[in-house]
Amino acid sequence: MLKAARMAAATATAWATIVFLEVAAFAAEQEVPSCGGFGGGGGGGAEGEGSGLAGIMFPLVIFIVIFYFFIIRPQKNRQKQQDSLISSIARGDQVVTIGGFFGTITEVRDDSFVIELAKDVRARILKTAIASKRGVAQMPGQSEDKRY
Repeated sequence: MLKAARMAAATATAWATIVFLEVAAFAAEQEVPSCGGFGGGGGGGAEGEGSGLAGIMFPLVIFIVIFYFFIIRPQKNRQKQQDSLISSIARGDQVVTIGGFFGTITEVRDDSFVIELAKDVRARILKTAIASKRGVAQMPGQSEDKRY
Protein backbone atom coordinates (compact mmCIF):
# COMPACT_ATOMS: atom_id res chain seq x y z
CA MET A 1 0.00 0.00 0.00
CA LEU A 2 2.78 2.39 0.92
CA LYS A 3 4.58 1.55 -2.33
CA ALA A 4 1.47 2.43 -4.37
CA ALA A 5 1.12 5.77 -2.57
CA ARG A 6 4.73 6.62 -3.30
CA MET A 7 4.29 5.75 -6.96
CA ALA A 8 1.15 7.90 -7.19
CA ALA A 9 2.94 10.83 -5.59
CA ALA A 10 5.91 10.46 -7.92
CA THR A 11 3.60 10.27 -10.94
CA ALA A 12 1.67 13.36 -9.85
CA THR A 13 4.91 15.27 -9.32
CA ALA A 14 6.16 14.24 -12.74
CA TRP A 15 2.91 15.31 -14.41
CA ALA A 16 2.97 18.68 -12.57
CA THR A 17 6.55 19.26 -13.69
CA ILE A 18 5.71 18.42 -17.29
CA VAL A 19 2.68 20.74 -17.31
CA PHE A 20 4.73 23.55 -15.76
CA LEU A 21 7.46 23.17 -18.37
CA GLU A 22 4.91 23.10 -21.20
CA VAL A 23 3.24 26.29 -19.94
CA ALA A 24 6.61 28.01 -19.54
CA ALA A 25 7.63 27.05 -23.07
CA PHE A 26 4.30 28.26 -24.47
CA ALA A 27 4.65 31.60 -22.65
CA ALA A 28 8.19 32.04 -23.96
CA GLU A 29 7.00 31.56 -27.53
CA GLN A 30 4.32 34.26 -27.25
CA GLU A 31 5.17 37.86 -28.12
CA VAL A 32 4.29 40.46 -25.55
CA PRO A 33 2.44 43.33 -27.27
CA SER A 34 3.72 46.83 -26.65
CA CYS A 35 1.53 49.10 -24.57
CA GLY A 36 2.84 52.04 -26.57
CA GLY A 37 3.29 54.24 -23.53
CA PHE A 38 6.61 54.41 -21.76
CA GLY A 39 9.96 53.44 -23.18
CA GLY A 40 9.09 52.89 -26.83
CA GLY A 41 9.01 49.12 -27.29
CA GLY A 42 8.47 49.05 -31.03
CA GLY A 43 5.25 48.79 -32.92
CA GLY A 44 2.40 51.20 -32.67
CA GLY A 45 2.33 54.41 -34.61
CA ALA A 46 1.66 57.94 -33.46
CA GLU A 47 -2.03 57.27 -32.89
CA GLY A 48 -1.43 54.50 -30.33
CA GLU A 49 1.39 55.85 -28.21
CA GLY A 50 -0.59 57.78 -25.59
CA SER A 51 -3.83 55.84 -25.72
CA GLY A 52 -2.71 53.28 -23.11
CA LEU A 53 -1.90 55.88 -20.46
CA ALA A 54 -4.85 58.11 -21.30
CA GLY A 55 -7.17 55.12 -21.28
CA ILE A 56 -6.09 54.33 -17.73
CA MET A 57 -5.92 57.91 -16.40
CA PHE A 58 -9.32 59.12 -17.61
CA PRO A 59 -11.42 56.68 -15.52
CA LEU A 60 -9.09 57.26 -12.56
CA VAL A 61 -9.59 61.04 -12.74
CA ILE A 62 -13.37 60.59 -13.03
CA PHE A 63 -13.33 58.27 -10.00
CA ILE A 64 -11.33 60.80 -7.94
CA VAL A 65 -13.73 63.64 -8.86
CA ILE A 66 -16.78 61.55 -7.93
CA PHE A 67 -15.09 60.44 -4.70
CA TYR A 68 -14.36 64.08 -3.79
CA PHE A 69 -17.84 65.45 -4.45
CA PHE A 70 -19.80 62.58 -2.91
CA ILE A 71 -17.61 61.63 0.06
CA ILE A 72 -14.86 64.07 1.00
CA ARG A 73 -16.68 67.40 0.55
CA PRO A 74 -19.89 66.44 2.45
CA GLN A 75 -17.78 64.99 5.27
CA LYS A 76 -15.85 68.28 5.57
CA ASN A 77 -19.14 70.21 5.74
CA ARG A 78 -20.48 67.91 8.49
CA GLN A 79 -17.23 68.32 10.44
CA LYS A 80 -17.44 72.12 10.19
CA GLN A 81 -21.05 72.04 11.46
CA GLN A 82 -20.07 69.76 14.37
CA ASP A 83 -17.13 72.02 15.28
CA SER A 84 -19.33 75.13 15.25
CA LEU A 85 -21.95 73.32 17.35
CA ILE A 86 -19.41 72.31 19.98
CA SER A 87 -17.84 75.77 20.10
CA SER A 88 -21.27 77.40 20.58
CA ILE A 89 -22.25 75.29 23.59
CA ALA A 90 -22.11 77.11 26.91
CA ARG A 91 -23.19 76.54 30.48
CA GLY A 92 -26.96 76.14 30.72
CA ASP A 93 -27.54 74.75 27.22
CA GLN A 94 -29.69 71.68 26.83
CA VAL A 95 -28.02 69.05 24.68
CA VAL A 96 -28.63 65.58 23.34
CA THR A 97 -25.72 63.13 23.36
CA ILE A 98 -24.99 60.59 20.65
CA GLY A 99 -26.24 57.97 23.11
CA GLY A 100 -29.63 59.68 23.26
CA PHE A 101 -29.35 61.24 26.72
CA PHE A 102 -30.89 64.67 27.29
CA GLY A 103 -29.02 66.90 29.70
CA THR A 104 -28.11 70.40 30.71
CA ILE A 105 -24.52 71.64 30.56
CA THR A 106 -23.32 72.53 34.06
CA GLU A 107 -19.59 72.84 33.41
CA VAL A 108 -17.40 73.30 30.33
CA ARG A 109 -13.89 71.81 30.45
CA ASP A 110 -11.09 71.63 27.88
CA ASP A 111 -12.05 68.30 26.32
CA SER A 112 -15.34 67.49 27.99
CA PHE A 113 -18.62 68.75 29.41
CA VAL A 114 -20.31 67.96 32.68
CA ILE A 115 -24.01 67.53 32.05
CA GLU A 116 -26.85 67.16 34.48
CA LEU A 117 -29.12 64.35 33.35
CA ALA A 118 -31.60 64.66 36.23
CA LYS A 119 -31.65 66.40 39.59
CA ASP A 120 -28.29 65.68 41.26
CA VAL A 121 -27.28 63.22 38.51
CA ARG A 122 -24.23 64.46 36.63
CA ALA A 123 -22.10 62.83 33.96
CA ARG A 124 -18.87 63.90 32.32
CA ILE A 125 -18.91 63.40 28.55
CA LEU A 126 -16.50 64.15 25.75
CA LYS A 127 -17.21 67.15 23.56
CA THR A 128 -17.43 64.87 20.54
CA ALA A 129 -20.33 63.00 22.17
CA ILE A 130 -22.75 65.91 21.63
CA ALA A 131 -25.25 65.19 18.86
CA SER A 132 -27.35 68.36 18.98
CA LYS A 133 -28.21 71.42 21.00
CA ARG A 134 -31.80 71.80 22.19
CA GLY A 135 -31.87 75.25 23.77
CA VAL A 136 -31.01 77.01 26.98
CA ALA A 137 -32.33 75.69 30.26
CA GLN A 138 -32.71 77.78 33.35
CA MET A 139 -29.87 77.21 35.73
CA PRO A 140 -30.47 77.70 39.45
CA GLY A 141 -28.63 81.06 39.50
CA GLN A 142 -30.30 82.55 36.40
CA SER A 143 -33.28 84.86 36.20
CA GLU A 144 -36.42 84.25 34.12
CA ASP A 145 -35.54 86.69 31.30
CA LYS A 146 -32.49 84.62 30.17
CA ARG A 147 -34.67 81.71 29.04
CA TYR A 148 -35.72 81.03 25.48
